[in-house]
Amino acid sequence: MDAIPVQLDDGTPGSIREISEADRERLAEGYRMLSPEGRYHRFWTKVGELGDGMLDRFVKADQFDHVVWGATDPAHPEIPGMGAASYWRSKLDHEEAEFAATVIDPYQNRGLGTLLLGVLWQVGRANGLTRMVGYAMPENRMAIDWMRHIGASAEWDGYKVILRWNLCPPEQLPNTPRAGILSQRLREFAHLAPGR
Repeated sequence: MDAIPVQLDDGTPGSIREISEADRERLAEGYRMLSPEGRYHRFWTKVGELGDGMLDRFVKADQFDHVVWGATDPAHPEIPGMGAASYWRSKLDHEEAEFAATVIDPYQNRGLGTLLLGVLWQVGRANGLTRMVGYAMPENRMAIDWMRHIGASAEWDGYKVILRWNLCPPEQLPNTPRAGILSQRLREFAHLAPGR
C-alpha cells in the first residue's frame, strides 16, 4: 500500500504506511531514540535494544493477523520515524486484537497516537476485528485516560490496566473531545475499511 500523507493536530505534515522488512534499521534506531520512560511505557523496560526476534515480528507482519504501520516526518529525514502502531489478532478470539503504539518523545502530545489508532481501527474492521484491547502500567495515566476518553472500559488485574473498546462507527463514539478527534480520523481513513 502506498504511503498516505497526513497532518498531526498541530499541522506538522507526515506520512504513514505499512512497515516492511526495509524498515528494520529505522525501527531499531527509533527505539534507541525513545526516552527511558517512553521505552518503559511501551516495552516495560527502560534499557536495552530491540532484539532480532522483536524486530522480525514488526518487519515481517502479515498485515492481516498482525498489522504494523509507521509514521515519518518528511521535513526531517534524519529522524527514522515519528512513531508506529500495531495490532496482533488473538488466537482465542479472532474478532479481538491487542493494540500497541509508540511515539518518540518530540512528537508526543500532537495527536499521532490517535492518528495511528484511527488507521489500525479501520484496517482492523476491514480484516474482521470488532474489538481491541490495550495494556498499560498503572502509572501511565496519560495512555489510560486517553483510551478511556475514546470509550475503552478499564480493568485492573493486579499488575496492569487492561483496556478494551469496540471498533464502532465514528458516530457511536463517546461525546468527548478526544473521541471527537478520533471520529475525524476514522472518517479520514474510511477508505481503509470499504463497505463497513
